[in-house]
Amino acid sequence: MGNAALLATEAEHKQIEPVSEPAVIRLDHVHKVYHMGDVDVHALRGISLTVRKGEFIAIMGASGSGKSTMMNLIGCLDRPTRGTYILDGQDVSGLSKDDRADIRNRKIGFVFQGFNLLSRTSAMENVELPMLYAGLTATERHKRSTEALTRVGLAGRESSHPNQLSGGQQQRVAIARALVNQPAIILADEPTGNLDSRTAVEVMEIFQRLNREQGITLVLVTHEHDIAEYAKRVVVFKDGKINQDYPITEQRDAAEELKLLPEITDDDDD
Repeated sequence: MGNAALLATEAEHKQIEPVSEPAVIRLDHVHKVYHMGDVDVHALRGISLTVRKGEFIAIMGASGSGKSTMMNLIGCLDRPTRGTYILDGQDVSGLSKDDRADIRNRKIGFVFQGFNLLSRTSAMENVELPMLYAGLTATERHKRSTEALTRVGLAGRESSHPNQLSGGQQQRVAIARALVNQPAIILADEPTGNLDSRTAVEVMEIFQRLNREQGITLVLVTHEHDIAEYAKRVVVFKDGKINQDYPITEQRDAAEELKLLPEITDDDDD
């Protein structure tokens, strides 16, 4: 084969090689030091981590490992003492408190263990809240909220208040609220911690579906190994450093598991 043919063949191979997705989260030698009187507590010690668009990762670690500090930094609830944090192409390492609040509202959807819903407002109004801060019109807020509640299986429950919803349904409202501003990432902090076994699988099915079908980037903080297995990658923290970072070779499929689980009935609650 001549040189020209070889070059043409190489060019063809280069064209069909998959292109890596852009990094949504990039941490470069990040440190976090808390000053407790005369004592310095090193919560993070030179962390470097990249999460690409469309990834679904689980962050794990024992108490004091640094995973909660990492969650706060990724969520722009705090900023690093040293090092660089690039979120969706923007350096957020040194932003002020107000600027971080703006980034959180535009770039990050939060899902918490305790749901964090306003008790005196409807599901629709809870989901609309981030869009109020973003200045969207009432028409756009209503449209996006309705779509988000439908995506999490709560069509028809828009007017329900949190005390009229089960724990699983409240978490679905929280997930819908996290989606409405079309964030770069969804950050879920122990989202199944207050749920029974079946409802936890239902929540993980929603996360997997959002990740697989819509390419939403998900960062899940959990202490439960079985919950971490629904992700595609696990990052384990220990003593303020990344101790392990590995792919899940046999990802659990929540949708398939739900088919095998019995429905929860009123009798089961007695």
